[in-house]
Amino acid sequence: MRPGSLILLMTLSLPGAVQAEQSPPQPAAVPASAAQVQIDSLEQRLAISEEQRDAMAAELQANNGERESVQLQRLRQENQRLKLQLKKVQAQAPQQLLSEQQMWFVVGAGASLLGVIIGALLRGKRRSRREWLN
Repeated sequence: MRPGSLILLMTLSLPGAVQAEQSPPQPAAVPASAAQVQIDSLEQRLAISEEQRDAMAAELQANNGERESVQLQRLRQENQRLKLQLKKVQAQAPQQLLSEQQMWFVVGAGASLLGVIIGALLRGKRRSRREWLN
């Protein structure tokens, strides 16, 4: 068989296979009273299960609330302790002579002064006046 005809055969048989898979199985005939009894028992089991779930959720939430309050108290104590340590260290640290902005100003002034000195040294003894524009 040629590959083209094999593909054509598979393509034509695909919709039948998909349709066969999608058809739901036919339910077995159950008497109406037995089905109603089964539905009622399942609804009761569902209601009991939801009540148990809600009770367990409330219990877990209460336990989490207690744990969170203990943890919150510990964090507050640690926060206070760290604030006190920070204040002690700041009190012991010497005051800076210059702020950061002033320090950058001094660095820039030093760099420009160094540039002027190097330029004067490189010029040497030549004192001739040069014109920048011709």
